[in-house]
Amino acid sequence: MTLDNERSLVREACVRVIAGSTHSSVLLHVPHSSAVIPDWVRERILLSDAQLEAEINRMRDSYTDSIAATAAEQAQIRPHLFLNELARQVIDPERFPDDREAMAKIGHGAVYLKTSQLTPLREDDPAHIAELLDRYFHPYARQMANEVETILEARGVVTVLDLHSFPREALPYEVSDGARPSICLGVDEFHTPPELIDAARGAFSDFDIAINTPFAGTYVPLKFYESDARVHGLMIEVRRDVPGTVPGLDAVCRAMTQLVDSIH
Repeated sequence: MTLDNERSLVREACVRVIAGSTHSSVLLHVPHSSAVIPDWVRERILLSDAQLEAEINRMRDSYTDSIAATAAEQAQIRPHLFLNELARQVIDPERFPDDREAMAKIGHGAVYLKTSQLTPLREDDPAHIAELLDRYFHPYARQMANEVETILEARGVVTVLDLHSFPREALPYEVSDGARPSICLGVDEFHTPPELIDAARGAFSDFDIAINTPFAGTYVPLKFYESDARVHGLMIEVRRDVPGTVPGLDAVCRAMTQLVDSIH
């Protein structure tokens, strides 16, 4: 992935934004692919090094950074990329940072208190949680909103394609017991227009697809959430065994590129 056109790097928030073509209205969002945890954050995590490594591997979205980079390189009109360079054990940028977050009840709010196994990850220390939110979560949200606003100003519409992967077997923290297809499309009533769903179904037609299972919804910056219909969103969740071979990864990348090319 070339960084020649990298727009900005927010070092404190560890966000990388790579500008695409000025003619693109597509923003590829990769929030959970990193394994990086700053030393001062690691000091407050209750797991041993081996336990933490295992937890990161369970929760990390494998392949999504490669899929996004390949789709960006191969697309007819290069999309914009927004990548989180911190592990989700630091902050999860896709959670609500307040009482709206249902997953906070099981320790999986914007700052995780529990592991994927529902064992303690860190102490429930309000001061530490507030520091993590201030240092990482809120700058991330602001930068994402700025990127969306920049594309809106240029194109009048923006489509956020939110890339994730999930394991074949459900982890204990998951609240869904639904099907686990090759591809899960997460949609939102306000932000996902029917034609975007149709485009995704067409692009991934070689795979078995389900809507909103095992995960539902999609990410839109809070600034625009349920208030600006020009901001479209679709979550693409790839079951991790699907791109686990070279042919499988190539097939997913081709489908992702086709989806990007279908959005105008």
